[in-house]
Amino acid sequence: MHDTTAMLIELGAIILALGLLGRFAGRIGFSPIPLYLLAGLAFGHGGIVPLQASEEFVATGAEIGVILLLLLLGLEYSASELVTNLKTQYPSGAVDFVLNALPGAAAALLLGWGPVAAVVLAGVTWISSSGVIAKVLGDLGRLGNRETPVILGVLVIEDLAMAVYLPILTAILAGVSLAGGAVTLLISLGTVGAVLYLALRHGRLISRVVSSDSAEMLLLVVLGLTLLVAGIAQELQVSAAVGAFLVGIALSDEVAEGAHSLLTPLRDLFAAVFFVFFGLSTEPSAIPPVLLPALILAVVTALTKIATGWYAARRAGIRAPGRWRAGGTLVARGEFSIVIAGLAAGAEPRIGPLATAYVLILVIVGPLTARWAEPVARRLTRRKGSAGAAAAKPATASEGAGQADALPEGEGSRAEGPDEAAPADVRPEEEAPGPGVEESDPARTSR
Repeated sequence: MHDTTAMLIELGAIILALGLLGRFAGRIGFSPIPLYLLAGLAFGHGGIVPLQASEEFVATGAEIGVILLLLLLGLEYSASELVTNLKTQYPSGAVDFVLNALPGAAAALLLGWGPVAAVVLAGVTWISSSGVIAKVLGDLGRLGNRETPVILGVLVIEDLAMAVYLPILTAILAGVSLAGGAVTLLISLGTVGAVLYLALRHGRLISRVVSSDSAEMLLLVVLGLTLLVAGIAQELQVSAAVGAFLVGIALSDEVAEGAHSLLTPLRDLFAAVFFVFFGLSTEPSAIPPVLLPALILAVVTALTKIATGWYAARRAGIRAPGRWRAGGTLVARGEFSIVIAGLAAGAEPRIGPLATAYVLILVIVGPLTARWAEPVARRLTRRKGSAGAAAAKPATASEGAGQADALPEGEGSRAEGPDEAAPADVRPEEEAPGPGVEESDPARTSR
């Protein structure tokens, strides 16, 4: 009875603290994720007030949080849109791998940790955090933005790539034979393929079976199905997050809309718990010795992720502001990086603290770059444009006045800065978007 009482007190204190932190973040227009992580550090081992009784519950809640984040992300898009995104975004996925996996591998080799550690650290620096990014997109109200399908396309390719990468990594770490590793890989790919086939061919039938006029029944069936599929996917060496995402893809129409509205409060609760748990699992004293290499790696791979988002959005014909938003949003690393580092902890103990410090830096910086990359780039572009305009200014004021007088009444100069004009590589339909298209285009929102 005493343990139960202590757990209730700890959980109550955690949830109340999260609520107050979230309210504070909302008032200053800031994402609450970094505050949740810092709260986790304060409550974790070596923190100010370590938790004891509720740690196991928080760990389970954190797993549910990631699953719900990816489920609701999947509910935003249909199976046909997923396949279209994969077909159009695979070059961006290749660029993402080259730009972001190679720095991690190079860092491990430079530190003298060997080829196995290079494979591990490549995965840590490659994969963005779907959970953090899903939360940031919702917090910033960008689910309807034109660049959001591009971001999700890159994330889906990364998550599906985990179905290939994790079995290979597990086999390497365990010293499994080539045949054993190939069997595990085939099982993973077969599982993903089967779920995608069911979503594409029988998604409406699945939605009809799940559908219910009772909100209670719909909530129980969708949540139960998601957890079941996520668990089976995890057992088959496929990420539970990928399984949850595919369940969201399989549901459509009214079922998707109803499930989204019912599950949103649960997602918000358990997602906050996930970020707290991430902080709880970090030993503060282990961070300072690896802070410098982690910081260097974080700076390099933050820039390469921004470059990835820029490239992917440019391929989709999105204008410069959307390209910067896409790149800034992809910076955050999180759950997959920690999972990968955890798998390798026995083979290379030094990877754990480095990966934790690296992820902690980028999971705090990620929401900031998502919010500020585009405004900062716009300001710098305007400053550069103003300097260029000043250099090209006519030699005499009288000439400038004469040119201004030559303009028809009510018209001004069209050269208001590079960011106001569409880039030369944008498709014709992007030249004159309608009001609000850049910030929120409902036609691009799938559900």
